[in-house]
Amino acid sequence: MRKLVYYVAVSIDGYIADPTGGFDDFLIEGDHAAVVFGEYADALPAHAHAALGTEPPRTRFDTVIMGWNTLTPALDIGIISPYPHLRQVVASRRRREVDPAITLTDDPLATVRRLKQEEGLDVWLCGGGELAGSLLSEIDHLVLKRSPVVFRSGIPMFGHAPYEPRTFERARTRTFDSGVVIEDYVCCGRASSPGPT
Repeated sequence: MRKLVYYVAVSIDGYIADPTGGFDDFLIEGDHAAVVFGEYADALPAHAHAALGTEPPRTRFDTVIMGWNTLTPALDIGIISPYPHLRQVVASRRRREVDPAITLTDDPLATVRRLKQEEGLDVWLCGGGELAGSLLSEIDHLVLKRSPVVFRSGIPMFGHAPYEPRTFERARTRTFDSGVVIEDYVCCGRASSPGPT
């Protein structure tokens, strides 16, 4: 069965974007880029591949799911289909006009459960935080590109989801001279709630 992988850049203090949704403060350049542009090249948008003169390898992901606010920055600069090499699913609570290559869903949890039952490569959860919080029960793998920066405020990695522990086992940690740490975690299940003391 294919997995839902939350692959995201994050600050030391757990934010995936600044308060306006921007991510310019995350480190792009450095020795960690070999992983970003190599192992996770399927997660690069088409305009990045065009600038690099590369093609998506289509070896890790074949589908991306994101929230509307994650798509908006691309739309704002005229990119109506940022990941044409992937099946693009966007969660939105209301109907919107989108490129025909994008599928809207108002029930991302049911959509992800259906996608995971299909044949194919893994599904990339691109963001944002609120969507990730609503899909926590379906996340199988976390890949966190932790930049050496503290935001203090912004968009939390899991939005403002209610307390609901879910345990993950650390599979691998890679540190880079750039200061970026890439942390891989595999889901172990729901943590049991402690009893009264």
